[in-house]
Amino acid sequence: MPRVSAAFFAVGIVCVLGGMALGMNMGATHDMTLAQAHAHLNLVGWVTMALYGAFYALERETISMRLSWLNFIVSTIGILVMIPGLVLFLNSGNDPKWVPMMSAGEGIVALGAAIFAISVFRELFRRRA
Repeated sequence: MPRVSAAFFAVGIVCVLGGMALGMNMGATHDMTLAQAHAHLNLVGWVTMALYGAFYALERETISMRLSWLNFIVSTIGILVMIPGLVLFLNSGNDPKWVPMMSAGEGIVALGAAIFAISVFRELFRRRA
């Protein structure tokens, strides 16, 4: 497995453990205020990062290492901005002052997905032997 794939899985597992802890806390306290943050942490943090890592592992012979690491860095930064922004937004009663932080994080996550799309289409259209 390429190191970049392991890096995606490492971030993903940290996210799912955080998402599980958040979910257990919500269940224990019966306070579902952060349910959206919990869902985003699990979906974007765990599922998306694991899928990126799996793709790069499957295509290890032909991937662009530069592009895959750029995908990793951008996606990780996106999660690190988006999830805290969403938590602050939800904990503040949806105070609009947190929208710019959330929006920036969402944009960075979307940029990560666009970089991944380039990797996917690069693989789709590459010359085969």
